[in-house]
Amino acid sequence: MKSKTDQWHFDTLAVHAGQAPDPTTGAIMPAIYQTSTYVQPEVGVHKGYEYSRTGNPTRTVLEANLAALEGARFGLAFASGCAAASSVLHLLESGDHVVAMDDLYGGTYRLFDNVFVKQGLEFSYVDMTDPGRVAEAVRSETRLIWIETPTNPLLKLVDIEAVARIGHQVGAWVVVDNTFMTPCLQRPLELGADLVLHSTTKYLNGHSDVIGGCVMTNDADLHERLAYLQNAMGAVPGPMDAWLVLRGIKTLPLRMARHVENARRVAEFLEGHDRVARVIYPGLQSHPQFALGMRQMRAPGGMVSVELDADLDAARRFAAGTRVFSLAESLGGVESLIEIPAAMTHAAMPPELRKRIGVTDGLIRLSVGVEHAGDLIEDLEHAFSCL
Repeated sequence: MKSKTDQWHFDTLAVHAGQAPDPTTGAIMPAIYQTSTYVQPEVGVHKGYEYSRTGNPTRTVLEANLAALEGARFGLAFASGCAAASSVLHLLESGDHVVAMDDLYGGTYRLFDNVFVKQGLEFSYVDMTDPGRVAEAVRSETRLIWIETPTNPLLKLVDIEAVARIGHQVGAWVVVDNTFMTPCLQRPLELGADLVLHSTTKYLNGHSDVIGGCVMTNDADLHERLAYLQNAMGAVPGPMDAWLVLRGIKTLPLRMARHVENARRVAEFLEGHDRVARVIYPGLQSHPQFALGMRQMRAPGGMVSVELDADLDAARRFAAGTRVFSLAESLGGVESLIEIPAAMTHAAMPPELRKRIGVTDGLIRLSVGVEHAGDLIEDLEHAFSCL
C-alpha cells in the first residue's frame, strides 16, 4: 500500500514532503531549532535528539524532503557540496580506485587530486560520453564511479543507466552529481545510480544565500555508513541553513521551468551570433547528445556554455560588459551569472588538463536566471559590443 507521499506529484512533494504543521502552534513552516543540545529526562533517555551535530529537527525535515524529491529512502544533509563529496570518498580505503568523468567541477577535481590522492586513493579520468571508455577504465580495485551529467562546464551528458551497469558488474558504487539538473529534471537513482549528490547551494536553494550539500540513497547500508561519517566528521549544516534550503525548495519546480525557458532562448540567440564559435546546451539539436538528453532528462536545464571566436582577454571583456548577468562564481540562483571557467571555477585544474578536455580560455559559462529573457538577450548584445 503506497503512502500519500508516494502518490503525490513532484510539485506537491516540493512543498509538503517531510513537513507538517507544528502540533503545538499550528505554524505551517518548520521550526528553526537553533539549539546545540537537548535536555534528557534521565540518563540515556531522550526524545530522538541528543546533540545537534548528530541530529537536529530542522535538518531532519530537510533530509526527508530531499529524499522524497529524489525518490530515495534516505537523505543526508551536509555543510556544503564538497563536504558531501568528501563524506562519500571517506567510504573508500587506501588502494581503492575511482573512475571519474574527465570534465568535472573544479572543486571536485581539487578534492580528488589534491586531498584524496594523498590518502591513497587512485583516480582515472575518462570521457564518459562513451560508456565503453568506462568499461576499459574499471579494474578489480575500482570501488566508485563518479558521474557528473551534464558536466561542468562543457555540459557533456553521461548515459547513467549504461555506466551504472558497468559499475555494478565490478562491484563499484555509482554516484551522480545531480546539481545541474536537480531531481525536478533528472532522477539518477531511477536509472541505476547508488548515490545521488547535490550542492544545495545551487538550484535547490535557488537564492544565493546559503552553502549546503546532500546525498541520497536507497541502500540502507550506505546510508548507515554515511550517517556515521556525517556525525563523526561533523560537516553538517546549521538549522538556519537547513531551513533556507527548505524554503527555496518550495518554489523549485516553478523556478526550474523559468530557468529552462530562458536558457533555451539565450542558447538560440547565441547560436545565431557571428562572434560565437560554439554554443553548448543540451536543449539544442546541435548538441551531440541531444537524443540522450531527451531520453534521460525531463528538460535541458538552465546552464549554457559558449565559446567565443577569441582569446581569454576577449572573454574577460565580454564578461565585464554585461549588466544583468553578474560576474560571479556559483550558479542556480534566481539571478543570472556569468563566469570564465579557465580563470575562475576551474583555475585549480592544470592548464594542460583543461586544454585536453576542451575548457578553452575563450569558454564562458552562463547560469541563466529567471529575469525577463528579452533583458538577458539585450544584455548579451551589449557584451558583444564591448569586444
